[in-house]
Amino acid sequence: MSKKFCVKVYGCQMNVYDADRVRTVLCSRGWQETDENDADVVMITGCSVRAKAEQKVWSELGLYEPSWLKNNKPLVALTGCIAQRLGQKALNRFPYVRLVAGPRHIGLLPDSIEQIYEHPKSRINILDNDPREFHSLEFDSDNITIKRENKFKAYITIAHGCDNFCTYCIVPHVRGRFVSRKPDEIFSEAEMLINDGVKEITLLGQNVNSYGKDIGLKFSWLLRKVAQLPGIKRVRFVTSLPQDFTPDIVEVMAEEKTVCPSLNLPIQAGSDRILKLMNRKYNYAEYVEKVSMTREKIPDLGLTTDLIVGFPGETDEDFEASMNALREIKFDLVHSAAYSERDGTVAATMEGALPVELRLERLTKLNELQDKITLDINKQLVGREFEILVDAPAPKGEKLLQGRTPSDKVVIFEGSKKLLGEFVNVKITEAEAWCLHGELV
Repeated sequence: MSKKFCVKVYGCQMNVYDADRVRTVLCSRGWQETDENDADVVMITGCSVRAKAEQKVWSELGLYEPSWLKNNKPLVALTGCIAQRLGQKALNRFPYVRLVAGPRHIGLLPDSIEQIYEHPKSRINILDNDPREFHSLEFDSDNITIKRENKFKAYITIAHGCDNFCTYCIVPHVRGRFVSRKPDEIFSEAEMLINDGVKEITLLGQNVNSYGKDIGLKFSWLLRKVAQLPGIKRVRFVTSLPQDFTPDIVEVMAEEKTVCPSLNLPIQAGSDRILKLMNRKYNYAEYVEKVSMTREKIPDLGLTTDLIVGFPGETDEDFEASMNALREIKFDLVHSAAYSERDGTVAATMEGALPVELRLERLTKLNELQDKITLDINKQLVGREFEILVDAPAPKGEKLLQGRTPSDKVVIFEGSKKLLGEFVNVKITEAEAWCLHGELV
């Protein structure tokens, strides 16, 4: 009888990457991937960055109770940041949660999943007492992500953890201190992915620009090396922190044709006062200078950012400074969020907490402004042609495909599924705030 598993992923690309590694190992050991209704073991990899993300996973966990009471399955493995933060609580609350493992222990998951399958009454807790002081990595299986969500695009985590301790952020508390992976491991993984048919690789880290600081290397060096690997077509990277985004990185982006002209550079606030309270290590003027430097070298840059509204003590003037930042910089896309308290962070105990209603009101205003800016930028692309990597069928619409421009804009167009994994030229015919529509040239 085959062992069946299901993987459900919530949160960032690093969670996708971690889940794909486990998926690959289990399949290599004879497990069969199926849907959650048929699975013996369900692995949920969840996020803790915001309360809403945690609530979504917690609600998901509750849905397995009827099946458990009726069939004594599935067994649930809770992994990722949410497991590090709330894993013990999940073990106490849900009898079918048999395994919890923090993000530093991804390499132990395949053996642990097999253990709870063979011994269903066992319960396994692989959490760090204090991940902020945790440096070693029980990482990794030798398997690359052969079994992936997407055949043609792949992620490679180049560093783990973060040492910046922004006052609102839970990441250092659940993913631990910053550790770079060895470059030879990264190059080897990239080469195997390319040989497996991957056309686009995205380098991942909480702050990719910090790569190498602990081992005497620079991110710009790694980026150039990956960009020059034989057979690679496109390279992206996320996420960058402004204080570590330096001219040598821009130089590589401008010189290496395989590096996409796209950049996610989180600003988080337009107010210097709020940036200081957040423990962000730059001011607004410095941020704008980095953007200007990059756009001068890369005119077709697709620039996205992250921004929080409703931080403790945020005044009307502080909020307006963030709105003005959107007007002045004109981002292609903003990943916005209302501030969410995270237990254990400095900001959670700050005075001046804003009512949730006010946070959401400000978030709505900011999103309305950004939608107009994004739509205006996208309309300027109508009539232009772009080379698109066809990476998936479009979520809605028969015979529709989707891909991304080099600057990371989603394009939807009509075409045969035989084009999946190919590069095609598409002429933009229509623009929306969230995507572009086009036709094959």
